[in-house]
Order: sequence, then structure tokens, then C-alpha cells
Amino acid sequence: MAPRATAVVTAGLDPRTPVLVGAGQVTHRGQDGLEPAALMAEAVVRATGDAGLTAIPTPDSLRVVSLLSWRYRDPAHFVAARLGITPRETALTTPGGNSPQMLVNVTAGEIQRGDLDLAILTGGEAWRTRGRARRAGAVLPWPQLPEGAEPRRTIGAELVMSSPEEQARGIVLPVQLYPMFETALRAAAQDGAGEEVDEHQQRVSELWARFSEVAATNPYAWTRQARTAEEIRTPSPDNRMIGLPYPKYMNSNNDVDQAAALIMCSVDKARSLGVVEDRWVFPHAGADCHEHPYVSNRWTLSETPAIRAGGQATLELAGVGIDDVEVVDLYSCFPSAVQLGAASLGLGLDRQLTRTGGLSFAGGPWNSYVLHAIATVMADLRSRPGALGLVWANGGFATKHSFGVYGTRPPPAGFRRASPQDHIDAGPRREVAPPEVAAGPATVEAYTVMHDRAGQPETGLAACLLADGRRAWGTTTDRDTVEVLCDGEWVGRPVTLDAAGLLHL
Repeated sequence: MAPRATAVVTAGLDPRTPVLVGAGQVTHRGQDGLEPAALMAEAVVRATGDAGLTAIPTPDSLRVVSLLSWRYRDPAHFVAARLGITPRETALTTPGGNSPQMLVNVTAGEIQRGDLDLAILTGGEAWRTRGRARRAGAVLPWPQLPEGAEPRRTIGAELVMSSPEEQARGIVLPVQLYPMFETALRAAAQDGAGEEVDEHQQRVSELWARFSEVAATNPYAWTRQARTAEEIRTPSPDNRMIGLPYPKYMNSNNDVDQAAALIMCSVDKARSLGVVEDRWVFPHAGADCHEHPYVSNRWTLSETPAIRAGGQATLELAGVGIDDVEVVDLYSCFPSAVQLGAASLGLGLDRQLTRTGGLSFAGGPWNSYVLHAIATVMADLRSRPGALGLVWANGGFATKHSFGVYGTRPPPAGFRRASPQDHIDAGPRREVAPPEVAAGPATVEAYTVMHDRAGQPETGLAACLLADGRRAWGTTTDRDTVEVLCDGEWVGRPVTLDAAGLLHL
């Protein structure tokens, strides 16, 4: 039997201190079409066992991360029914990949204030099963509550993230915007000197190959196959180009059936339940913030000042620096997200940046991925008593951010949470010019070419800067133009926009 981790010293610890005591993950590959509530319930059962408990503790609040694969209206109601528990409150978060870490931050604060003693946080998706059913024309027999039935509480704030100008050009999807961030990063590399297209693609594919190697060792990863950098960057029948420069292997994989759950309570409750201290992982500090909500208004597409501010605030509240953190999981829906996050947090790309393998390989169950990241980081920290972990969660178009620092030793000043939003909002911003005003010469700031399902170039999208510093969006479906955009570097090159917002080279 492996030796147990050394228990933390908790004499004199405030009994209201929040602590994570259990984590469970489910990766379901069966053909039986389990609904999301069933996956989440199984994750809660596993979290209960992970905490060393023989029965599921009845929570004050059962909290579910917003999901896409089924419209339950109140998913916690169905999870509770499957588990045979009656929580005082059911809750659902607002959408966003930042939501799991935000939920930990909110819950930690409420436990510390005495608003609740124990909460179960869970999330899950059955997107693969739903997709199979749609393709087969089958009707899924999954339950729903009637119209008007809602969770007792919604946690989080809605944030509109697409401007009217972006919506008018159809630029509203992560698969469109993250590749554009990548081209902006490529041009900004080497202190603004830029990188050659092939050189940059090789560097990014090597980063993603290291992520796939981590996934290969993760028992809960959806794809446990280490891929070479060449495989990842080279288009093929199994790796079609989606949004230049990203083939499929560089995109988040949402075609999964996965769930995760965390059990979180006060120290006093953990003791009364009999959870041994070597299962305890403390949230030390957290922060929640967002960039300027519209990409149109961001000063540059190659930097993320809100990640810098939120990460710095979290580390300062925890009383540590980034070099004091041994275990890191950065949100990793696309390579540009990792690069933006790492640069803003002061992490080199040669550092350990994922504990799961990331959303391309470990799996990207929409908004709930970070529950898996936290569960994995918890296991890492238990095996390394005294080490600290950092989780960064991201929602939208590198828009909404949530941070958490964790450790097996209690935080000296208790859990602390920040929101540096006023500082971020005061930062520089660009105005956006509507097409009829932007008509004329412009310079490409970032771009992508979206490809069809056969891997053929279909639509060109470009963020452009006007001579007066305003941003404008241009699109094109002209076959010759999109093919030319696929060749070489177009950031920094002059183009023309017409009054309809069409891009001309």
C-alpha cells in the first residue's frame, strides 16, 4: 500500500475555512446513451468515495455548471433525484468556461461567511450521445421539467460578448476568433518582429504535442494517444483544416460524454463527516474579471490585460508569486488561449501548463472542463503536500476569466477573493467603425480562413485597423481571395474594405 500523504496541521484553524474534500470524474464511452444528469450523478458518487465517505452527504446547495447537451431547466433537480438527496437549494451557473472556477470562488466565500456548510458542484455533457442521436434521427428519452420550472438560484452574471458589428459580419464563434488571435500572436512574436508562418506553426504544434502527451497519461482523458507535432500541424482526412491556422487537432474536442464533481465544505463540516485531513485541499485565493466584452473594443488582439490583472490579484491575495506555483492548469480550448494566458501570467511555454492534457485531447465538455482541471489538480496536490496549484478558467473569446490558487495547507489569512474589474475597464480601448464608415484602405491586424467540412477554404475573416486607429471587420467568400489568404502572412498588409464590409486584397 502506498504511504498516505502527510496530514496538514490544522490546530487553531477557523472552523469556517472552506475546503475541498472530494473530486470525481467520469469519461463515458458506452453506447447506452447516458444522459448528462446520470453522468453527473456518477461523478458525485465518485467524489463521495474520493472523500472517503460511505454515503453521499446531503448538501445545502447542489450547484450545476450550465450545460448545452440537454435543456433540463433545473439539472440539479434530476441529479438530486438520482442520488436520493434533498438539497436546500438547487443552482445553475450562467454559461462560460470560466463558470466552474467562479463557482468555487463564490462557494468558498459563502462557506467562509457561514451562509452554507456543504455544497456539491458538478457539471457534465453528453454531446457525443446527442450528436449520434441527431444523425440517426432518434429522439432521446431524457427528462425535462415543464416550462417555468427553474433552479432556485442562478450563479454568475450574463455578459453579452458579440458586438452588433461582429454579429453583422457573422463573427460570433470561438472557432473563428481564436485562430485570429493566433495570427495576431504570430505577428507580435519576437518582440514585435514576428515569426515566419511555418516556424510559428511548428512551435505551436510542439506545444500541443506536449499537451497530448499529458492526456496520454490521464486516465480520464478522452483521447489517450500522444500525437507528434507533425501530426498535429499537418492537415489530413482525420485532421482537416477548420480555421486557418488550426487543423482539427488544435481545436477543443466537444464531442465527448464527460462529467465531474467536487464536494466542498467548511473545515468544521469536514471534521464532523470524518473526512481525513490528507484528503483536504484548500482554496487559498480567487479572482473573477473580464476583458472589454467585445473583441472589437480590445486595444490589441495579442494581449489579455484582464488575465494579467486577475492572475496578479489572485497570487497577491495568496501571498505568493507565479514561481512559487508548482502545479498549473491553463484553459486550453485553442493554442492561442494558452499562449495568451501564459504570457499574461508570466509563465514560459516551456513550463508545465496542463494537468489534464487540455480540451483538444482530455476533452472539452463545453462549460464544465475546468471541473476536471480542478479535480486533477486536487489529486496532484494531495500527492505533493505543501505544493501550490493555479487554475485559470476562461469563457467566451478569451473574455471572461476566473482564477484559483489551491494547496493542501490552509491559507494563512483565510480564503480571499478579488475582482480587479475597475482597473481593467479603465484600460485603453478601440472604437469600432461600421462598414459604411470604414470603407476604404485598411491594414490587416488579424485574420483567419474558415474551411468547409471537406477541408476547403470557404470564408475569409479579418480584423483591420484604419488610419485613425479604429478597428473594422472585413469578410469575403470570393474563392480567389480566400485561397490567396491561405498563402503566406497577411497581418500588416494593406487591404480595402467596401461599404458592405467586404474585404478586397
